[in-house]
Amino acid sequence: MSHYKTNLRDIEFNLFEVLGRDEVLGTGPFGEIDSDSAREILREVERLSREDVAASYEESDRNPPVFDPATHTAPVSEAFKASYQAWMDSEFWRLQVFEEMGGTPAPSSLVWAIGEMVLGANAPVWMYAAGPAFANVVHRNGNDRDKQVAQFMVDRQWGCTMVLTEPDAGSDVGAGRAKAVPNEDGTWNITGVKRFITSATHDMSENIMHLVLARPEGVEGVGGPGTKGLSLFWMPEHHFDLETGELTGERNGVYVTNVEHKMGIKVSNTCEVTFGDPQVGGGEPAKGWLLGEVHDGIAQMFQVIENARMMVGTKAIATLSTGYLNALDYAKERVQGADLTQAADKTAPRVTITHHPDVRRSLMTQKSFAEAMRALVLYTATWQDQVMVAEHEGTQGSDEARLAAAVNDLLLPIVKGYGSERSWVLLGTESLQTFGGSGFLQEYPIEQYVRDAKIDTLYEGTTAIQGQDFFFRKIVKDQGRALGHLAKEIETFIASEAGNGRLKNERALLATALEDANAIVGHMINDLMSSAEEVRNIYKVGLNTSRLLMVLGDVVCAWLLLRQAEVALTKLGGEVSDKDKTFYAGKVAAAQFFAQTNLPKISAERAIAEAIDLDLMDLDEASF
Repeated sequence: MSHYKTNLRDIEFNLFEVLGRDEVLGTGPFGEIDSDSAREILREVERLSREDVAASYEESDRNPPVFDPATHTAPVSEAFKASYQAWMDSEFWRLQVFEEMGGTPAPSSLVWAIGEMVLGANAPVWMYAAGPAFANVVHRNGNDRDKQVAQFMVDRQWGCTMVLTEPDAGSDVGAGRAKAVPNEDGTWNITGVKRFITSATHDMSENIMHLVLARPEGVEGVGGPGTKGLSLFWMPEHHFDLETGELTGERNGVYVTNVEHKMGIKVSNTCEVTFGDPQVGGGEPAKGWLLGEVHDGIAQMFQVIENARMMVGTKAIATLSTGYLNALDYAKERVQGADLTQAADKTAPRVTITHHPDVRRSLMTQKSFAEAMRALVLYTATWQDQVMVAEHEGTQGSDEARLAAAVNDLLLPIVKGYGSERSWVLLGTESLQTFGGSGFLQEYPIEQYVRDAKIDTLYEGTTAIQGQDFFFRKIVKDQGRALGHLAKEIETFIASEAGNGRLKNERALLATALEDANAIVGHMINDLMSSAEEVRNIYKVGLNTSRLLMVLGDVVCAWLLLRQAEVALTKLGGEVSDKDKTFYAGKVAAAQFFAQTNLPKISAERAIAEAIDLDLMDLDEASF
């Protein structure tokens, strides 16, 4: 039986009953995929994920790739290759590819709905298959030569990497020292070492394309310190004919020089990559081509990073969802103790643990967060749908399109930062805990879920980085435009009669939570402004950025769940099947539980945020 348990019913509920994706499917850039086609795709990906993609999940954890320093490779297992090939053979990855490159463009909301199922079943399959999707970035930013290369990446299903991090620079990308020196033929020689590069070696495609940030030298007017001095180069592992895509048999001087031994997602090769070192491999120069022949590296790379952050958030909630559903099944079968009302009666019948109050609290905590964060991912993707429609219509400069892009930018740190933190914590403290001691054993998938999920809080920008990005770039730099729009949407819902009185108390809780969240934002902006006179007040802001991210994540998730409850209550007022009746009742219960148990805590977070002082920053380091 597959470890992976899907929630296709909830995915379809979000897409079609709450978010109205029927309105965009079959129209504009998505003309080839109507609602019926989308539902069929979802059903087939659900089956494929549960049966084929999930098949090697445990095996590839127990038998991870082994790095061979002689060949600079780390081949994956045959079982994992079969899972990967099943996904590639399905060709559903083409839903992410531009039409001019042979793709069938689908709304981002549909893409991330199917992404959840693949990522939940076996996340590295999706990650190794990123090449065709990354080809979009090469195509969008490239000249005619680069567009042809992007086509090869799709047609020949090459792997692809995003290459930013350096051993000494870490998250400080602007401190990177890898350099690029121009050659007379228009290519560049890249030298340096990069670290934590996902999928930099494997044996599932004939070539791997590296998208590398490096600092140009020897060219007037480009390069220099910081992120603005970085340019983006594409660099193949193996050279190929630029006209045909056929490999020439020549090796580029790009070599994997280590594969990390990790806590989780072990089949995903996380590599150190060395460029242009005469002592490594055959000593060949590492040749790269400047993307688009323009020095705009960090902006180009952020197109890759934003997709990666959406992927991480989706992976996180996908793992929590299957963790919860595994825990639920276990709880329904695990007999332990008597009902609490009969605890004093030693002869009372033993009951399944779903009868115990704290287990029910735990299960509803898992359910409400998993479903809230699924809603968060898919809601965010609807803003991406709007951006795609605007690009198709050539109206990306309109106020509506700019707003859609800004709201998407605002939500991405919540998807990634809030989603990964909540999922990782809940998997360990609630999902695994439901199993008791059995959860600590490898007989159940939950311990692997926990190990695989921790990375989500770390890569593509740690939670602390997400919090700073959220406040400084997505709120302050945006002058609160996107946040203000989102707040007005929530305020409109609060003022409505949503739920015909059934959600009155929850809307009141949401109103207080939104007021508290806005107050935290205002307090942080005051601290930021005061730092112009007293620079150390910027520390007060830094002490609250992660708090703000989590607070606004709770507010947005509560709102989305209550929107779902409104729809569910309307459905319950009509004729529905017994199965749908329990589903909709569960939606209402999850929304009410989430609001009642999470939103009141935001008042305490406000009090803490407003009381922040500099004592912690003044403390002598030795006192830690």
